[in-house]
Amino acid sequence: MEKLGLKCVVWLAPEEPNQGFLDFIDDQEIDFHHLGVMETVNASDPITEDTILEAFELVLNKKNHPMAIMCNIGRHRTGTAVGCLRKLQGWNLASIFEEYQRYAAPKVRIHNEQFIELFDTDLVTIPEDPPSWLYRTFAGLKNTPST
Repeated sequence: MEKLGLKCVVWLAPEEPNQGFLDFIDDQEIDFHHLGVMETVNASDPITEDTILEAFELVLNKKNHPMAIMCNIGRHRTGTAVGCLRKLQGWNLASIFEEYQRYAAPKVRIHNEQFIELFDTDLVTIPEDPPSWLYRTFAGLKNTPST
């Protein structure tokens, strides 16, 4: 992980990461954002729309790159956030679900797929100068700069 040169970690799990990881982040001077702390009592509860929107404020800010989006296991919360990001990029649902299922297997959660399907991309605020990877497949959303 040290070779990635991360500037930012977005942590989506309600629980704290282990102390070794926190020490590494501190040693590397990586900005750490612990989202969704108060949203749930049960670690298996789905991620909330507010957490996704808060995460996207960080993800779409180029000053935070390179970054990692993580949770305690990396399947469900991370998978749901990435699925919503794929939807924002204009991916079709079949491709989004195939990617989610590939990484969440063998414990795919249908409520995560439903969350992704129902996620309203119009709620996302796109910055004036978003990361270039967003526009590679992102033709139809508002705020797309005209060229």
